[in-house]
Amino acid sequence: MQWIRIEHNNEVRFGTLSGNEVSIYLGDMFASPTPSGETVSLQEAVILPPLRPGKIVALANNFHALIEKFSMTLPSEPLYFIKANTSLHPHGKPIQRPKGYDGKVVFEGELGLVIGRTCKNVTTDDALSYLFGCTCVNDVTAIGLLNKDPSFQQWTRAKAPDTFGVLGPVITTGLDPSSLHIVTHLNGQERQNYPVTDMVFTPAELISLISNDLTLEPGDVIACGTSVGVGSMKDGAVVTVIIEGIGSLENTFQG
Repeated sequence: MQWIRIEHNNEVRFGTLSGNEVSIYLGDMFASPTPSGETVSLQEAVILPPLRPGKIVALANNFHALIEKFSMTLPSEPLYFIKANTSLHPHGKPIQRPKGYDGKVVFEGELGLVIGRTCKNVTTDDALSYLFGCTCVNDVTAIGLLNKDPSFQQWTRAKAPDTFGVLGPVITTGLDPSSLHIVTHLNGQERQNYPVTDMVFTPAELISLISNDLTLEPGDVIACGTSVGVGSMKDGAVVTVIIEGIGSLENTFQG
């Protein structure tokens, strides 16, 4: 099942997507929503981010291939940061450069895990029962800001500007996240192609270990980190993150 949020007739709605038709639901996406019986054509709607996360927890150095390429040490525990919820951005709308920043802006195609119920101190064995579904993520980064001040790495400033938390276009339920493959295209050319099985910490381990530190709430997203092939975007560049079973998340960079 694929869940989507849309704006239709100046009203925010959500429902399930089948072809180009959205079956509208009422209530809370994460708490037994009920079908309304109404359908809306996707062509008559504006696609929104598929949810409003309270927080986006994003991983660094979570793929063996990337760690090996840069001769880094395998982390002993998940390395993560928080992307502000104001960075949230939908499929189809331009990613914008932060005002006053003229350095490189980098795309990172990733898998997003969407939490479905309150999750605290869960075991790895139980962790996937707290997973609602999976989505595509472009974890955009103003890479020149990260180490601009040698006394302090600016993860929040580099990772959380407006439009830098690109999610969607849908959340797909019922998938085994460990079976998924992430592909990223830049201007139609493949730049990333990597399997979830190359993760240092599996999806279940991420949910479990992060829940030991932070209470994960319904709608929170874990962006699982990226692998080799990330790169900078020039003005007008089109980035497409593709995960079979979920779909394609595509945005233009407005530099």
